[in-house]
Amino acid sequence: MSSVAVVTGAGGGIGLEIARAVVAAGGSVVVGDLNPDRGRHAVAELGASDRVRFERVDVAEEADVERLVDAAVTTFGRIDAMFNNAGIGGAFGPITEQSVADWDATFAVNVRSVFLGTKHAARQMIGQGSTGAIVNTASIAGLSGGGGPQAYSAAKAAVISLTRTTAVELAPHRIRVNAVCPGAIYTELLHRGRPELTDRWREEIQPWPDRGRPEMIAEVATWLASDAARFVTGEAVTADGGLMAAAPRLMDHDLPHLQRMTGIAYGNTGKDPDVRRL
Repeated sequence: MSSVAVVTGAGGGIGLEIARAVVAAGGSVVVGDLNPDRGRHAVAELGASDRVRFERVDVAEEADVERLVDAAVTTFGRIDAMFNNAGIGGAFGPITEQSVADWDATFAVNVRSVFLGTKHAARQMIGQGSTGAIVNTASIAGLSGGGGPQAYSAAKAAVISLTRTTAVELAPHRIRVNAVCPGAIYTELLHRGRPELTDRWREEIQPWPDRGRPEMIAEVATWLASDAARFVTGEAVTADGGLMAAAPRLMDHDLPHLQRMTGIAYGNTGKDPDVRRL
């Protein structure tokens, strides 16, 4: 595992488990999250206070992301791995009813953040003259129709495309860029306070019998950032318990419900969802 990492959306879920894996491997980590309460809780939970720092960051704002990367360099002297993990469920509802503002907000958090994290981490890595790794959290929703709401799915498809194009560009600098595509992972972002959602998908659709957990994705993400994956770049690695193999249509289960409302969900950022019933 790389020695100094930055993880966005690390206040909980997959991001927290990535940060935990970095610390467990003896590395240092800057925990980035928009929600300061979750960020401070994550730092307390991780321990190793001399190797963990929290920075509040709006990943859609360039100044914030640049400051986040600078915090790693100021505190720990360098950056070896950038985990662009932050994301929101985003806009939902019938495509005929979604607002442009909700659509743009979804892309700002889920795609612009990956662009900004890649841009500023790569600048620092190139300046250091050393190898580096960038790992983006995408989704199986970006691989086929029916894996998520329209804006979320399109955004995650963009993350996968951006991963591949930047992997080609940054390869001469020995900076690897990969993505991990989780399936139904048991986090608040997915079940939105309704844990039975993921259990229903696991029982009815997912071939592998175990519930998907954040640490399972963290293990894949940290492997992609490690020397064990030193010849792997430009890949979108699926970790979904066989969902893609079974051709999932996860959104079919929620479609009647979602067709009766529209709005945007902000995940664990601390911002309340905006829901408009049709």
